[in-house]
Amino acid sequence: MKENVRINTPFIKLEQLLKLTGVSATGGEAKNVIINGGAAVNGEICLERGRKLFGGEEVSVKGDDKIYKVMAGRNGYPDDN
Repeated sequence: MKENVRINTPFIKLEQLLKLTGVSATGGEAKNVIINGGAAVNGEICLERGRKLFGGEEVSVKGDDKIYKVMAGRNGYPDDN
């Protein structure tokens, strides 16, 4: 199941997205998910917790059946993604 994640900035870091969506309760927990290969960006495992995510990119997490799609743009509404 896909879930849109609206942000009002041009990008969000992977670690921040995991906290924002509730996948991780803390930054330390998000870091562990990422460095242990538990997060994928656009279908590719990502080990960079500072990875910048832009509008249209999708994140999935091991053990979570959702796919989080970043919706970035002015005032949190996508410009063209």
